[in-house]
Amino acid sequence: MLAGCSVRASSGRIAPSNLTAIRRVNARLSTLAYSSQPYKASRSPARHLALASISSSSSCRPQSALKAASLPLQSPHRSIRLASSQGSALPSKNDTDVPAPYTPPTTGLLSYLPARAVPYAELVRLDKPVGTYYLFLPCVFGTLLAAPLVNPIASPASVLGYSALFLAGAGIMRGAGCTINDLWDRDFDPQVSRTRLRPIARRAVTLQAALVFTGVQLLAGLGILLQFPIQCLYYGVPSLVLVALYPLAKRVTYYPQAVLGLAYSWGAIMGFPTMGVDLLSNTAALQAAGCLYASSIAWTIMYDMIYAHQDIKDDAKAGIKSIALAHENETKYVLSGLAVTQTSLLAAAGIAAGAGPLYFIGSCGGAALTTGYMIWKVNLKSVEDCWWWFRHSCWFTGGAITLGLAADYLAKYFDESNDADEPVTS
Repeated sequence: MLAGCSVRASSGRIAPSNLTAIRRVNARLSTLAYSSQPYKASRSPARHLALASISSSSSCRPQSALKAASLPLQSPHRSIRLASSQGSALPSKNDTDVPAPYTPPTTGLLSYLPARAVPYAELVRLDKPVGTYYLFLPCVFGTLLAAPLVNPIASPASVLGYSALFLAGAGIMRGAGCTINDLWDRDFDPQVSRTRLRPIARRAVTLQAALVFTGVQLLAGLGILLQFPIQCLYYGVPSLVLVALYPLAKRVTYYPQAVLGLAYSWGAIMGFPTMGVDLLSNTAALQAAGCLYASSIAWTIMYDMIYAHQDIKDDAKAGIKSIALAHENETKYVLSGLAVTQTSLLAAAGIAAGAGPLYFIGSCGGAALTTGYMIWKVNLKSVEDCWWWFRHSCWFTGGAITLGLAADYLAKYFDESNDADEPVTS
């Protein structure tokens, strides 16, 4: 472009063609500056390269090159206005916001799986097991609260064995729930930045394959359910309706988290028939199960309201409803009310079940402290902070409730064992 430049030797001036070329260089450098590429005017490699091309031309004098080097770079905004007036194509802000394409996992559990299995592992959120823990914990709550109500008290081996089955069932049914959710949301997920690369949304798993996969998971869940006492079958099957309804609730109500709570907290009821407690004939147990179930629902709404704040902007654009959108400006007040409700219902469940002080100190006190601290600290404007608290709340609050229940159960178990070992005196 610059090889044919000509400079009048007598005057040492830069010919008009050269001035045009230098202006083009300035405009190009200004465009680079607009795209956030830092540079210094006196040290720009692109400018030195252009000026070297001018000075090395056979018809250009060194004095001309020096004068060219002394020309100041134009202001980026001025160059943009000049180039725009000439019809140049400049980068716009939207051009830099192109979403990143999907890349297969290179670390973690999924990186060890065969390529064909990865989309299905992503579909059940195998790399994000926190949802499984949230589904599992109410099952443990119900089992530990019901264990002392059996006569004789349930053994630790029985409690641990059924808890392991609950964990397996939670993993399978949570995966089935995620698959059902993604089937319902296959037209919405591509519009939300956090969900646009989910397997169904990016067409890595077809609709037919996802339906078959859901059926396989439900059959596996049924196989786990059949390992429990037969009465658990009558309590467990109705929960499938709630699992299927949650994604639909996001379309018709701003409170789909309540439906999620009904589904995710169902294990609080399941623990009682698992331990052999007949809820229909034992009024105290029924009250305890009802209060524990309602407490778990309040907890689920609480942590999922924080989770929903991650997608609050995208949900509004896509027409997806959530409690976070309904109460965006008073979220922490709602969370505080839910925390008080959860702790109060936990206490009511303990009173109905005849729990001891270890339960009220550990479970009720621990729940109040951990949820209160979370509400105080969480930054609802930060996606990363919302995810962090959602991911760790199951260990903080769920762990505190479990430890209190376990301590109360073990205290009663050893008391009963000691009473059985004492000789009977006449």
